[in-house]
Amino acid sequence: MAASTAPAPVAAASARPPGYYVRQRLLRNTPAMLGLGFIVLCTLVALLGYWVLPDNSPNANNGLVQLQKEAPGFRATILRLALPDSARAESRGVLGTWGGGQVPQFREVPIGGYRFQADSLLTTPYQNHSALADQGQRYSLAEVVGHPGEPGALRREIEQGHLRQRTYWLGTDKAGRDELSRLLLGTRVSLGIGLVAVLISVVLGMLIGAVAGYVGGWVDSLLLGLMTVVWSIPGIMLVIAISLALDSKGVWTSFVAVGLTMWVDVARVVRGQMLSLREKTFVEAGRVLGLPQHRLIWRHLLPNMTGPLIVLATSNFAAAILLEAGLSFLGLGVQPPAPSWGLMVNEGFQLLGTTAGFWLTLLPGLVISLLVLSFNLLGNGLRDAYDPKTPLS
Repeated sequence: MAASTAPAPVAAASARPPGYYVRQRLLRNTPAMLGLGFIVLCTLVALLGYWVLPDNSPNANNGLVQLQKEAPGFRATILRLALPDSARAESRGVLGTWGGGQVPQFREVPIGGYRFQADSLLTTPYQNHSALADQGQRYSLAEVVGHPGEPGALRREIEQGHLRQRTYWLGTDKAGRDELSRLLLGTRVSLGIGLVAVLISVVLGMLIGAVAGYVGGWVDSLLLGLMTVVWSIPGIMLVIAISLALDSKGVWTSFVAVGLTMWVDVARVVRGQMLSLREKTFVEAGRVLGLPQHRLIWRHLLPNMTGPLIVLATSNFAAAILLEAGLSFLGLGVQPPAPSWGLMVNEGFQLLGTTAGFWLTLLPGLVISLLVLSFNLLGNGLRDAYDPKTPLS
């Protein structure tokens, strides 16, 4: 009797969408993931903004001239003097602080030491390597806290709430401002200008490139000529011209000007992709069904360009950060006292030859390099991830 043999079950491979393989290739690219991690960290710092700064004054601009040009890691004793009611600003609240910082509620004075004498506070001056020491000061206890009271209670209040030991982990600049706070707040400016520039360049580039590639003919020739003219102008010169035309050198002007110089890259890529896709079968089918041109372009052609556009957007993000830093270094971008990294490099450059100049140049320059490198690594990783020939292992 012959034994019946059942057919072996065949394991059918489950079909996976293309996005699955893109994610797998990207996740296995270690340099790209390291770059993405640093970008996410900078984004969190930019979003938290003033909430995480040691100095949460507007633009982190609370400068103490006695503490100018100090090296990283030094500590100072700060005496906080109460402001008169007429000069005291109202608290902005949590959301107000996130958007624009908190106006200081005290006048701060660095001191070298202090002692109490009857109803007065005697302070010794803070000794700085670059500033002449002032004479010691005598403050009445009521003047320090801003209200009268019993001397013993006032002394306890001063020691608990008006004397602070502050550590400047990355030192101070030439105006006595906390370098760490300005570096952290500078991520908001750099990422903000990169985001706005990329959005403007992608929207404008997709619009012009899609029309040029799909319509063709004299429209394509005209728009291609416009791209060539803009392409031939150095980006920094174009930003300067736009800033002069808008008669402004503020933060938002820099955002818009940088974005208007970067759309040509996107337009050229979209035009090339459109020329190759417009003859595909699914496009011909759409024409036969009577779909309008704008729907064919926005619903069927542009979604097929997602990969190249994402890769180009990361590259433009890094280029926008470098361009803004260069403009701010030259004094043509973000204006003081806003904490732009390029402006901070310029301030350190003016002090080169001193210990403070070394740190003030190195720290913002290092952060700019790391952020630009991270975007480039992520862009290379996305390029490989969207390439079907890249192996998964």
